[in-house]
Amino acid sequence: MGHASRDPNPTLDPILNKFEDLGLTGPLLHGLEQAGYETPTPIQAQSIPEILDGNDVLGAAQTGTGKTAAFALPILQIMWEDDQDRPHPSKRRGGRPGRRPIRTLVLSPTRELSAQIEANFRIYGKKTRLRSTVIFGGVNQNPQVRELQSGVDTLVATPGRLLDLCNQGFVDLGDVEILVLDEADHMLDMGFLPDVKRILKLLPHDRQNLLFSATMPGPIRKLADEILNDPVTIQIAPQKPTVERIDQSVCFVAQADKPKLLNHFVESKAIGSTLVFTRTKHGADAVARRLVKAGVKAAAIHGNKTQANRVRTLNKFKNDELDVLVATDVAARGIDIDGIQTVINYDTPNTPEAYVHRIGRTGRAGREGETVMFCGG
Repeated sequence: MGHASRDPNPTLDPILNKFEDLGLTGPLLHGLEQAGYETPTPIQAQSIPEILDGNDVLGAAQTGTGKTAAFALPILQIMWEDDQDRPHPSKRRGGRPGRRPIRTLVLSPTRELSAQIEANFRIYGKKTRLRSTVIFGGVNQNPQVRELQSGVDTLVATPGRLLDLCNQGFVDLGDVEILVLDEADHMLDMGFLPDVKRILKLLPHDRQNLLFSATMPGPIRKLADEILNDPVTIQIAPQKPTVERIDQSVCFVAQADKPKLLNHFVESKAIGSTLVFTRTKHGADAVARRLVKAGVKAAAIHGNKTQANRVRTLNKFKNDELDVLVATDVAARGIDIDGIQTVINYDTPNTPEAYVHRIGRTGRAGREGETVMFCGG
């Protein structure tokens, strides 16, 4: 793999382009119309043509910029066109007769994000014959194994569960043609980099590679140099910096008075859909219980909750059945909800990066947002 990188076409105007101008055709355009997509975002306008051309891509873009569609749409287009040329999906380039081989592998750091990515593949590819599934830990593996055994074109996975199923012989990555590493910096933060490198050894050398990350720390740049071949580098800056879109404030309060202050904020301010961050899982449960006792529609989400519970809670929050979602940092990695109006840091984050991630859950898709930090002993 090479180390060079190059910029995409500098004359591309992402604001004026329509999806059909980017090389998407057939059922993909129909799916986009049904999903209500009209104009591509900058990351989509710059990434889609490059991916369709078969180039490796190194993308630096924050969550909320339309990144999933930027790689999912061209990947679906490539596989759909392949199906038109070869109508029997079980017989691929270098593949073996039988069930559908996995042609695209998407790695992401959390269960929630993986589930969202796979759901988007299904939505965009609804009018194609392409199949996808998602695997992650924390749930019974048997339903996931059955899905894999039925054959899928796209597999979205967290690294740990994927390696586990590979070791058990349930996953064959020998026919993967496209690899996507999404939220690569979060995978680094969560300690998945060694697992990612083990997975890379199971993949064919001849493949297209796409790496997306909100930030580019040293280890991620090194990984990009190792796996990307002459990549096109796409860097998308927010149209308006986060600090300008979000009203940030600090409240100095004793630890014992935090519950009362939180109730005051929730009850006396029109703060809308609210995300509250705590440092620990136990703390998230305790805060949620106190809010419910005070008559607030609230629930907690963290790593000790079952996946089914986390999905139900997130769906309730998205559908406005909950006013307040209490979360730990790791659990919030997959929260991608445009309508969050307020973020309250009940506990101070441990690092500046954690703070930026937390407040980035609001002020999304060009909206204004508000964040409050509770500082005290």
